[in-house]
Amino acid sequence: MIQYLRRWLALGWAATVCAAALAAPPAPSLPVEPSAISRPSTPSVQAAGMASRVLACTVCHGKEGRATPDGYFPRIAGKPAGYLTNQLLNFRDGRRSYPQMSYLIEHLTDDYLREMAEHFAALELPYPPPPPPQAAPAVLEQGRQLVQQGDAARNIPACVACHGTAMTGVAPSIPGLLGLPRDYLNSQLGAWKTGQRRAQVPDCMAAIARQLTPQEVSAVSAWLAAQPVAAGGKPAHSLPAAMPARCGGVAEVPVAAR
Repeated sequence: MIQYLRRWLALGWAATVCAAALAAPPAPSLPVEPSAISRPSTPSVQAAGMASRVLACTVCHGKEGRATPDGYFPRIAGKPAGYLTNQLLNFRDGRRSYPQMSYLIEHLTDDYLREMAEHFAALELPYPPPPPPQAAPAVLEQGRQLVQQGDAARNIPACVACHGTAMTGVAPSIPGLLGLPRDYLNSQLGAWKTGQRRAQVPDCMAAIARQLTPQEVSAVSAWLAAQPVAAGGKPAHSLPAAMPARCGGVAEVPVAAR
């Protein structure tokens, strides 16, 4: 199955390159030194119909990237383009570990991955209502406090300090935390803690996740998964204050004027 999906993505890239070559005017026949031959850049694939070329992604991530009900594969539709690009690069370059994903995209170029990310980021699709809370009230309250207030005594910032007050993320590189299954949130926080998931240095999420206890991870995941998604899930364009830590791979986030 993975080989079939990988071929699907690769054929989409190859078809675009061929189409661009056929559409170009014939070049004059000139002698070219072998050393002067360079790898061609990836052409834009938007005009060729990116939707048909990323159907392989929807096998796991659901129709149009809306996520699947099994609780593990996340929604990618509407996520900030910079964040999606970073994650594709992380999978391809080994900073995130999920063999099926890495194998699927290991030969795709930076430009092609960026085009894929921009396609899914541009989708505006409604979010389903959240499932009923899957934890006791005391656990949910513990999660809410960590998300909204953090723990200053342990140098744990509030989640909203980076992911936005509505927790729908901040363009171009910070993802939203809502509309994700509890199991997925648990697994990703656990991966940060154990080093299975990494980002470009400084890896701020790894530093934060390592300070959380397993009980706190469960509480945060339970509370986030039970919240409705505001504003259609669209990421904000600024934060009310500067981020509490510098994070590798995250572009500078504007601070709202006061």
